Amino acid sequence: MSFCCGASMIGTKGTLKHYRTRIHNVPILFCPVCHRVEVHYLVENEYEILAEYAHGDGASEVDFHDYVDESDKSLNENSVNNENEDPLAVVQSQIDMALDLLTFARELGDSEWEQQLKRRLGVLSQRRFKLRQKRTSGGTK
Repeated sequence: MSFCCGASMIGTKGTLKHYRTRIHNVPILFCPVCHRVEVHYLVENEYEILAEYAHGDGASEVDFHDYVDESDKSLNENSVNNENEDPLAVVQSQIDMALDLLTFARELGDSEWEQQLKRRLGVLSQRRFKLRQKRTSGGTK
């Protein structure tokens, strides 16, 4: 499981830019709190090789799927949530984990970690509020 700023990363696929080359469908991990993105560690080497070759060839766009076979990799085992899950459920899961960690941080007496978790919970609570608002307004926001 991958963590960023204490939140668990969400597995998804995205487009990354390497110099002037856009590489589509790259397996990535995304932090719902700080929005950090990193290439999934199981395909990191393949991504770097493809990115260098594509850049060297002057390609403006390439599709990761066309060049790398991911069928034998367990990409989703490293993330707690996945992009195709309900966003509200993902945020609620992140809140639950942060609350569990907050209880543990209090037991340890780690006030710095407590403050970090409280900030994270604030961000996640705002995101949950916005998702609920969007849902009740019919997704027009």
